[in-house]
Amino acid sequence: MKHTTFIAAVIGAAVSITGTTVLAERAGSEGHKRPSFSDLDANADGQITLEEMQAHGAARMAKVDTDGDGFFSEDEAVAAATARAKERHARMVERLDADKDGKLSLDEMKPKGDRGAKMFERADADKSGGISEAEFTEMTKKMEQHMRKGHGPKDDKPAND
Repeated sequence: MKHTTFIAAVIGAAVSITGTTVLAERAGSEGHKRPSFSDLDANADGQITLEEMQAHGAARMAKVDTDGDGFFSEDEAVAAATARAKERHARMVERLDADKDGKLSLDEMKPKGDRGAKMFERADADKSGGISEAEFTEMTKKMEQHMRKGHGPKDDKPAND
């Protein structure tokens, strides 16, 4: 029982922190957002042409290809990801840092109210008071699907459906 309670507490904390991280990631950075119709319709004629799409792609490539060699290298990918992570972290600190010390404690990152408990309750599908490996796997799958929403095919369906 002691082991089950410990595992439940660890899972609950992980779920709570993951939920906060997902919210922060959803805020995203401008360079990582899916373009709108008007972003792609460069001449504002109400239609997106192949040339406009290609121009948009070239502009995005130019933004990440910081050395201008025509390739998106690992170093450039790491630099872009680091910049996005720094932006997200700064927004999280600004939003959640209750004591304004420039750092986030576990208490500051915890979801407000009983959100963590509700997430644990949902993961504990058989209501046993603990999360089994099968329940953990199912919860992880659902969280991944939730995080992918709007980012490609869902539920293993081909993109052309």
